[in-house]
Amino acid sequence: MAKIIAVCTSEKKGMRKKNVGEGVLKVDFGIEGDAHGGDWHRQVSLLAMESIKKMQDMGLDVGPGDFAENLTTEGIDLVSLPLGTKLKIGETGVGEVTQIGKECHTRCAIYYQAGDCVMPKEGIFIRVLEGGSINVGDSVEVME
Repeated sequence: MAKIIAVCTSEKKGMRKKNVGEGVLKVDFGIEGDAHGGDWHRQVSLLAMESIKKMQDMGLDVGPGDFAENLTTEGIDLVSLPLGTKLKIGETGVGEVTQIGKECHTRCAIYYQAGDCVMPKEGIFIRVLEGGSINVGDSVEVME
C-alpha cells in the first residue's frame, strides 16, 4: 500500500518545505497554509521517497521537503500516472493529476550540489477535488 511519508509546507515560494506531519487539503486551493496553494493547476506537489533516495545515493544530504514537494510518498510510481488520474489521499481527500514534472527556470541549490535534480522529472502535481485532513502514514490510492 502506498502511503504519505511527509506532509510539507512553506510560507514562501522558492524555499525548501518543512515536514509538518499533517495538513488540510482544501478544494481548489491545495494545502492550507502553504505558499503554493491557490486557484491553479499545481495546487499540491508530490514526490516519491524512491526519487529522493536516488539523490541520497549520489551522496546528498536531502530528505522530504528539500525538493519543495508538499507530499512525499512511498510505494506508488507517481511518474507513470496519466494526466487526469484521481488519487484518494487519506480518508476523504481526492486529487487529480494535472502535471508530471516541471521546467526549472532557475537551477536550485540541489542541482548545483549534484548536477541533477529529481523534482523536474519525477515530481507530479495535482489539484484538489475533495478536501480533508491528511497525516503522515495515510494511504495514497489510485481511484478507478
